[in-house]
Amino acid sequence: MRKTYVLDGLSCADCAAKIEKAVRALEGVTSASVNLVTGTLRAEVTPRRAEGITERISAAVRGHEPGIAVTEEGAERREGGAEGGKAEAIRLIVGAAVFCAGLALTRPEGLPWYAAPAVFAASYLILGGDVVWRALRNIARGRVFDENFLMTAATIGAFIIGEYPEAAAVMLFYQTGELFQAKAVRRSKKSIAALMDIRPDSANLLKDGQIIKTAPDNVKSGDFIVVRPGEKVPLDGVVREGESMLDTAALTGESVPRRVSASDTVLSGCVNQNGVLSVEVTKTYGESTASKIIDLVENAASKKAPAEHFITKFARCYTPAVVIMAAMIAAVPPLLAGGLWRDWASRGLLFLVISCPCALVVSIPLSFFGGIGAASKKGVLVKGGNYLEALNNVGVVVFDKTGTLTKGVFEVTGLRPANGFTEGDVLRYAAAAEAFSDHPIALSISKAFGGEVDKASLTGYRETAGLGVSAEVGGVTVLAGSGKLMERAGIAYEEEEGAGTKVYVAAGGVWVGCVTISDEIKPDSRDAIRRLRAAGVRKTVMLTGDDARIASAVAGELGLDEAYGGLLPAQKVQMVEALGERKRRRELLAFVGDGINDAPVLARADVGVAMGGLGSDAAVEAADIVLMTDEPSRLAGAVGIARLTRRVVRQNIVFALGVKAAFLTLGAFGAATMWEAVFADVGVSLLAVLNAARIGGKD
Repeated sequence: MRKTYVLDGLSCADCAAKIEKAVRALEGVTSASVNLVTGTLRAEVTPRRAEGITERISAAVRGHEPGIAVTEEGAERREGGAEGGKAEAIRLIVGAAVFCAGLALTRPEGLPWYAAPAVFAASYLILGGDVVWRALRNIARGRVFDENFLMTAATIGAFIIGEYPEAAAVMLFYQTGELFQAKAVRRSKKSIAALMDIRPDSANLLKDGQIIKTAPDNVKSGDFIVVRPGEKVPLDGVVREGESMLDTAALTGESVPRRVSASDTVLSGCVNQNGVLSVEVTKTYGESTASKIIDLVENAASKKAPAEHFITKFARCYTPAVVIMAAMIAAVPPLLAGGLWRDWASRGLLFLVISCPCALVVSIPLSFFGGIGAASKKGVLVKGGNYLEALNNVGVVVFDKTGTLTKGVFEVTGLRPANGFTEGDVLRYAAAAEAFSDHPIALSISKAFGGEVDKASLTGYRETAGLGVSAEVGGVTVLAGSGKLMERAGIAYEEEEGAGTKVYVAAGGVWVGCVTISDEIKPDSRDAIRRLRAAGVRKTVMLTGDDARIASAVAGELGLDEAYGGLLPAQKVQMVEALGERKRRRELLAFVGDGINDAPVLARADVGVAMGGLGSDAAVEAADIVLMTDEPSRLAGAVGIARLTRRVVRQNIVFALGVKAAFLTLGAFGAATMWEAVFADVGVSLLAVLNAARIGGKD
């Protein structure tokens, strides 16, 4: 069973990783994942061990971060984040004032020798008392090597050797940096957390002529709801009465409202701007767009990029190593070569302050959070940092055609009768055969026919994926589909030339004629191909079940490198695997599709990209990235954000390690002061966090 907890006040990536590890180690917990973005903890709990699990999880969280309020999702929450932020700011101001008083007392003569040290000690306890307490508590629990231990050992050592101002200053600047880091983390989280606001609070259920306000979970498919101006659409459905403008920005990133009226589809999470809408619900809340987006956001942080895994492992080995090196710097030289113990101890303490890995531990995850947030602003949902990282290495992009590069809105543009049949006969037989199909081609034929089909007279309906349909119409076997269907049935036919999808129709074993159906290319598709090439994509390919000549015509118009038509779903998977075998060096392959039959290919590709606005639920579930606007050019924007994220991550790694390496060397040789050590720790951390935060602000 799954338990979800809200962690109010969580703003530290390193703390989140420690909490996750501690909860995972609890008896009865099979897995745990902390999401810094949403401030939530998800734990899979063995039912027979579930008793008292909330108390044990709360204790584990408080064991690492006492200031975090733990509340089970759905229960009354204790807001701790904002209050904690104010308390930290007040403590920082008071501690800084006492520190300044200590500096003032170092100058006047006639004061007792212990006056200034006492004031600095008071400042130290105000600013760093919690750090010392956490270090001692962690040591007692067997967790020695962390940033609390580094700061405590360095500052207490500074007091011992008489560096009172420096000891208090380390805590002052450390807490200042922590405060700014927390603010930067909260700012970067907003762009993603804003998506959580699409969660509907209630639904206006229309029942027996009365409007009942109820939870969205209580509304069933087929029920009618009323959406008033200013309210969020709580569930997916179809407008039956009314007309209004919908704000879809939360879902698609589009600032321009969309007009809806009777028969139009509306998605949960949109905001109704003016008119009153009566909506027939088509999906329960668990299956609705808003629910799925929220689930995507909540799970995004659990799928970490390789860089994040590297930093976690790096910090685990790095901290003990630098503690040992600091101890060796302080003890070995005086023993072997002589020299003042005080000087070498001071160098060892400087080494500890400089070595704190906060800059990397905090800024790297924050960079990926920022990248996911920037993508969400553009209507692109990335299911995890690993997929954002993977976009950097995509060299081959494979597209489906219908609904992806084309609008998927078909119209009958030509009728060619044969063997003495009329155009009316061709359309009538085709409409009868396609009567039970909801494929866009079938719907376009039914629309062109315009009349009513007597479905009671239809028997033996059968649909063959990628080929077409067959049915008994008044005792006559009617086939409608591709040329391959005619060949399989042994029916002689003539191939129709020209662009467009061809539906060949046969009745009673005789070819009746051909229906030509055209699909319009999305105006966004050309821009998508151009921008992907500019972003460094080497090859663009199109795979479609449509006729090979149509595929070739569309590919030529869009400037695609390759196009393959007449493919069944299994053949698409085979083509993707074949393309994958030809990828160069470390290139990855991305597949972009929207239909149910694209789900296997999306799952097989290195990076699966689904159209989320009109795409099927199966495609969205199978994909790694979802384009909420159904615009393929959004993928190019996501690639740009992925590239920026990688640049920032690399900048932070090089900058942090470079500065620390330089100052560690200077500190070991006695050429750095405690003030410079503080910059190498707090200053580098703050600059790295601010660099990461700029990704989330990218428009």
